[in-house]
Amino acid sequence: MKADPQAVLTGTHFLDGDKACCEGAIAAGARFAAGYPITPATEIVERFASRIPSVGGTFIQMEDELAASIVLQGAVWGGAKAFTVTSGPGFSLMMEHIGYAAMTETPCVFVDVQRGGPSTGLPTLPAQADMMQARWGSHGDYEIIALCPNSPQECFDLTIRAFNLAEEFRAPVMFMMDEVVGHMTEKVVIPAADQIEITPRRFTHRSKFEYLPYGTNGDMVPDFVPTGQGYKFHMTGLTHDERGYPNMTPQAQDQLVRRLQKKIRAAAARITFFEEEGTENAEVIVISYGITSRVAQRAVELGRARGLKIGKFRLITAWPFPDEQIRRLALHAKALVVPELNLGQMVREVERAAAGLCPVISVPHAGGGVHRTDDILSALVEVMP
Repeated sequence: MKADPQAVLTGTHFLDGDKACCEGAIAAGARFAAGYPITPATEIVERFASRIPSVGGTFIQMEDELAASIVLQGAVWGGAKAFTVTSGPGFSLMMEHIGYAAMTETPCVFVDVQRGGPSTGLPTLPAQADMMQARWGSHGDYEIIALCPNSPQECFDLTIRAFNLAEEFRAPVMFMMDEVVGHMTEKVVIPAADQIEITPRRFTHRSKFEYLPYGTNGDMVPDFVPTGQGYKFHMTGLTHDERGYPNMTPQAQDQLVRRLQKKIRAAAARITFFEEEGTENAEVIVISYGITSRVAQRAVELGRARGLKIGKFRLITAWPFPDEQIRRLALHAKALVVPELNLGQMVREVERAAAGLCPVISVPHAGGGVHRTDDILSALVEVMP
């Protein structure tokens, strides 16, 4: 399926990451957004609110983030592709409904433009400290997908991918921007609509008498039904069976939550995207994501200019985490260096995946700005054999 040509602003633009994210959502087919104003994410829905009347859709400013994170799910079940936008404090409020989206298998996108925390923290300054919250913030066993853009161009491209993944796996997808990427203005090339692949909602081919709302095919993902066509289904956040009826047995719980995990984990190899450069003969490899990857790129270049054997690995998909790729790097690297705008979150995943095969060095930053290139370069030099 191709994007709607009436909705795509084809051509070369000069956009910040927030606005590029909005354009990606519209190109992906999003026709509903709900949100509550919060720095540094508000510009996404401000643009959506101004653009959507000409496309045909709805934006609702809700009374708070709790309301925004549940009304978008009603829109999805009403037939729309939908998303919400927030930052740290609002993201915390949305956690209950992220779990609800995972349990009800509601395809939707949560955009988090990260800022410094905890609590109100640094409203106008960057951080990358919501990464673990994105994965584990809601209670229970479930699986999500999370993407990390590092440029306005990727804010456009990866937002489309986020919606496509949400539809393919019927799961909430986290779009983990940061303040710098959100407010950074660069060239963004938006291709023609016929060059943009859109994953449509997958509707059942079964009759209304045969349809099971949570019955699955070989890929473990249930089919949707078109709203208003006479299909009856029960939707609940309780543990449920294939009919959607609550089932309070350990057997039903085990069967359901294992499927919620497995439908994504079994496809991790094709969900997980990353950028890798110069790792084959590298002695030290830098692993980074988001805005930090752009600072790390300069440190890598300076180190190579000194004759150091340095490779880089950028997380584009943060969740599922690229375990196999990190383990492969750890097999021959002398050390893995992980700079990030927090005091050590994704570095723990790197350590787990590396499994002691080589040292893993954290280069933390509490947020409010980005690393100095020299700080990352110094860490690289210190661990060189």
